[in-house]
Amino acid sequence: MRGAVIHAPGDVRFETLDDPKILHPTDAIIRTAVTCVCGSDLWPWRGLEAIGDAHPMGHEYAGFVEEVGSGVTSVKPGQFVVGSFATSDNTCANCRNGFQSNCLHREFMSTCQADYVRIPNAQGTLVATDGIPGEELWPGLLAVSDVMGTGWWAADAAEVRPGSTAVVVGDGAVGLCAVIAAKEMGAERIIAMSRHESRQNLAREFGATDIVTERGDEGVARIKELTGGIGADSVLECVGTPQAMQQALHSARPGGNVGFVGVPHEVALDGQELFFSHVGLRGGPAPVRRYLPDLIDRVQTGRIDPGKVFDLTLPLDQVAEGYKAMDERRAIKALLEP
Repeated sequence: MRGAVIHAPGDVRFETLDDPKILHPTDAIIRTAVTCVCGSDLWPWRGLEAIGDAHPMGHEYAGFVEEVGSGVTSVKPGQFVVGSFATSDNTCANCRNGFQSNCLHREFMSTCQADYVRIPNAQGTLVATDGIPGEELWPGLLAVSDVMGTGWWAADAAEVRPGSTAVVVGDGAVGLCAVIAAKEMGAERIIAMSRHESRQNLAREFGATDIVTERGDEGVARIKELTGGIGADSVLECVGTPQAMQQALHSARPGGNVGFVGVPHEVALDGQELFFSHVGLRGGPAPVRRYLPDLIDRVQTGRIDPGKVFDLTLPLDQVAEGYKAMDERRAIKALLEP
């Protein structure tokens, strides 16, 4: 098969790789229908995360089951399936508590920008769709495997409630999906922080009621101005930089909550500041598996369309161009078709 391999910062190649095989009874092999480039893939691309030896890339996937191990009964060959970037048995104590992304047998997916993918813990990880969905739904179902599930987690962790005010920090694919989630959870006012017109337009289409272009202290001041000087009930931090985290914490009202889902890079918190703020803070890798059945249904019934975050579609063999386009902010998110 063919797949993406990162060799060094700015150096992703499309190469011939060994075909995946069933290694454990709980494995499955899927034929990729669609995959994509994630914003978090840009950290090693930009040289901000160590790469080490050359290795495959990609953790978002939707496709057709080709083969299953003897221990897999939840899906069967021929079905269209979606799974999380973090695999889970869906039976351990952490999974039963709703945190499948902290499963005791978790494995992070890292080989999905390829023609075929081995899925560990397939019994608990993969969810089949209702029939074979039309290709027009594939982008939305792919989004559910990470960015939509992560945006949903941001809203859930920030405790978005009906009638509340939510602020979304970050206008990438996760931030835009977080707008969808906040709306679906009933937020009355959704303030999206964005400086890019195309992303602002999509945020409004997804349900944002206000756009704030300022950043840092100016951004916080604008949020306070929009919320009567108090701050927002819920803030969804979808970036992972120190500035984004500070902006999120300072934008929440006393007693409000911040859900942080951007992978933190050099983020440090002041314990005394957090203590006296009365702001709740929760985050981590999104427990996407918890939300998969519901989100798949919302996509298949047309209630949400997170696939709109894909504004660039490329053949899989042009995966490197997908990285470049996202790095240069020429694209929000690149969809890859094998």
